[in-house]
This record gives sequence, C-alpha cells and structure tokens, in this order.
Amino acid sequence: EMIRHVVLCRFRKDADVAAVFAAIKSLQARIDGILAVTCGADTSPEGLQKGFTHGFTVDFRDATSRDAYLPHPEHQKVGKMVVAAAEGGIEGLAVIDWEV
Repeated sequence: EMIRHVVLCRFRKDADVAAVFAAIKSLQARIDGILAVTCGADTSPEGLQKGFTHGFTVDFRDATSRDAYLPHPEHQKVGKMVVAAAEGGIEGLAVIDWEV
C-alpha cells in the first residue's frame, strides 16, 4: 500500500519557506521509494487551520520505503531545517501518515 506522509507547519514569520520547500522536494531525487512530493501555503477558507500556515506531503511506494526514509541522513538534514523554520520548533509541526 502506498503511504502518504502529511506534515502541517506553523512557520516562523522570518522563515525562508521557499528554501525549505525546495529542500523537501529535492529529497525525491535522493531517496529511493518517494513517488511524489507536494508543498504549499494554506488556502482553506474554513478557518480551522489552528495556526498552521503551510503543509507538505511525501508519497512513498510502501511502508518499507517510508520506514527507510525516516532515519535516512538526507531526511534528517532536511528535517532539522523544517524544525528550525517552525514556530516553537517541533511544537510547530503535526505529522500523520495513512495508506492510500
């Protein structure tokens, strides 16, 4: 089953979101098993964002690919960049995965 990894972000006002998203997108070419990466700013009119301003998804071939990605050095490096850009660090992120 394909796995969709979903990350919601509350980025700091001074964060270089374009650079963070470029780094996330670059992972697809460097880590096997990533099928697609999408990133963007919130555009929902519902008002249920709870402070989250942006988000991204990473689609993996399967759970094995996702599990290999998590400790991968390239993911760790980009993950630190995402945490550094988030308001309150790790508190500014929410992550869930599901099978597609």
